Amino acid sequence: MDIKEKIHELSEEMIQNLGRLVAVDSQLGTPEEGKPFGEGPAKALEVGLKIADELGFQTVNLDNYCGYAEMGEGKEIIGIAGHLDIVPVGGDWTHDPFVLTREGDYVYGRGTTDDKGPVLEALYAMKLLRDSGVKLNKRVRLIMGCNEETGSKCMAHYNEVEEELSCGFTPDANFPCIHGEKGHMSMMAYSKHTKILSMNGGFVTNAVCDSCTTVIPGAAGLKEKLEKELAETKLQEYRVTEENGEITIYAKGVPAHASTPTLGVNAAGVTFECLEKAGFEDDFVTFYNTHLGTACDGSGIGLKVSDAYGDLTFCNGIVKTQDGVISCTIDIRVPVTLKPDEVRKLCEDKLEDENGRIEILDIGDGLFFPRESPLVEALYKAYVDVTGDTANEPMVIGGGTYAKSLKNIIAFGPEKLGIDYRIHGADEYILVSGMEEAVLVYMEAIKNLLAI
Repeated sequence: MDIKEKIHELSEEMIQNLGRLVAVDSQLGTPEEGKPFGEGPAKALEVGLKIADELGFQTVNLDNYCGYAEMGEGKEIIGIAGHLDIVPVGGDWTHDPFVLTREGDYVYGRGTTDDKGPVLEALYAMKLLRDSGVKLNKRVRLIMGCNEETGSKCMAHYNEVEEELSCGFTPDANFPCIHGEKGHMSMMAYSKHTKILSMNGGFVTNAVCDSCTTVIPGAAGLKEKLEKELAETKLQEYRVTEENGEITIYAKGVPAHASTPTLGVNAAGVTFECLEKAGFEDDFVTFYNTHLGTACDGSGIGLKVSDAYGDLTFCNGIVKTQDGVISCTIDIRVPVTLKPDEVRKLCEDKLEDENGRIEILDIGDGLFFPRESPLVEALYKAYVDVTGDTANEPMVIGGGTYAKSLKNIIAFGPEKLGIDYRIHGADEYILVSGMEEAVLVYMEAIKNLLAI
């Protein structure tokens, strides 16, 4: 039996184990004693380590921040770091997000691609390598984290209590290989004066605001003007109702990850545009449209910049109203060669006027490995040898992964270019055929890293 047949034989077992992980709602919860990220992430780690234990690996739980499964011997460690926490469900699911649902090659559930499925792909790659008798001159350690989506404090803890990795990868991005990750910048926009009674939308900061409900004072003819403007947008759905002197606008956009906001439709941004076009004069409407807007490029605050590896991206994720103030989260992915101080200088004098203000929360460095580095070459070769795809080259992405938290690793698969797995959106899925191929790619990757 060749290796592809062996992987195919194990695919049903992999899917069953993926179902065990997907069944755990591992969103960030309320911290408890011994459970720094709440009940859900701790439970997911327990299940993940139990699966690894059942497959015959040595397992260690690092205080419910993260844990790992390990094989091999030696001082050096090949690290594979994936995460078991998830983003909130959000959106309009047609499948139960916490019950794995298979339809042919498609397997639906929150975390199937981001990142519970890839954790299992790496685990089964380790199992098949171990069972094949390959000499393991280094330790191979699969780290399962519990806080990637909300800060990666799990890896900060790992760095405090465990050994440094010699090399490795995180299966939490795209094939063929990621040799750079843009810097990350967070901002908050606030209204100073607004006639908007309430505006609430979005469910996470690192995804495009996918739906929004806005309430404004009514005015003669305004409802009809809003309906006309909304009809000409790319919204999936909208409703405008008027009652008791108030107009309520519901807008349903298109979700997308904050690293690729142009793939989505910002329901809040479209609403602001339509309010202005319909003649609703308001200070914060003006501020939003001039400073944030729907262009996704940061042009409103002087951040329309790029380098050889990509453009800056700008994403409004959540809009909410509290005590009469509207706030908007802003997630920015900064070109990898641009330094934090340079970014700050570009925008710092464009963040406030009489209508609103924007506050910089943090600016983080990017990550970059030269294309010709041994780590990049080893992983890219594994991908090409398995898939035969030489058209796609190692790339720089806007997403942030554990590669920024752990030394000597880069992001490597398993998403194939051109496929929308709906991560951070409704009906997230993974392909069974893709899982089987990824296991083989990861087997080859580990062998190549053993040889470095």
